Amino acid sequence: MARIRQPRVAEIVASRLRDDILSGRLKEGDMLPSQESMFGQFGVSPPALREAIHILEADGLISVRRGNVGGAVVHQPTAERTAQMISMVLQARAATPADVSEALLHLEPICAGMCAARDDRMSEVVPYLQAEMNAQIEQFDDAAQYVPNARRFHEALVSRCGNEPMILLIGSLELIWSAHESSVWSDHGNPAPMAQETRRAALRDHQRLLDAIRDGNAARAVRLAQDHLAAARRNTLAFGTDKTIEAKRMSNGVCRKESLR
Repeated sequence: MARIRQPRVAEIVASRLRDDILSGRLKEGDMLPSQESMFGQFGVSPPALREAIHILEADGLISVRRGNVGGAVVHQPTAERTAQMISMVLQARAATPADVSEALLHLEPICAGMCAARDDRMSEVVPYLQAEMNAQIEQFDDAAQYVPNARRFHEALVSRCGNEPMILLIGSLELIWSAHESSVWSDHGNPAPMAQETRRAALRDHQRLLDAIRDGNAARAVRLAQDHLAAARRNTLAFGTDKTIEAKRMSNGVCRKESLR
């Protein structure tokens, strides 16, 4: 029989600290206890503790600050960090933005139908989508803001579907596509910002989709989401499909969000 490898001391310590983070006993922004207190808590050697810290750092659950005010800062897992990791895997596999948008073309309409089917949609779905619609309407004439606002509508649609695994996995793809689409329609390069007629058509699509969800018409919500996503996909991918996913776009986005916390 194959021998079962005993876990190293460092792995045991990392596992216990990981449980503290994932259970919420250690929260976002907390500092891990000092090394001296952890020596006493776990009864391990300094090299084993340092290795445990390295394991958690590789997991993205802590970041180590150096210097006089140093220490290990706790980070809860987030959709943004998940999307960043997925984008790196996709880039390594030479996946393209077209691949991501095709996946969303199949997956996001399912979320739209789930939103419409929720018994509590009037409190847990509609207000959130309406808030994103309001932002799009208020800033409609600002071409630079339209795509980010429109993408938040799609992200909200997925985030309110009510199923946590789908929210995480499909939501990560939404964030990756949002980063790509925003770069395509940037005001600061080529091509030019999205035409007003195209923006107005997309806004109408969002309103119809919101109305179907409000009415609880899941079949109509799915169909409208499919049609809208197909049109949006054609518009964005018309400017090139040969590039692979660029993980740096997600890395920059995660860094910006974390700097605001």
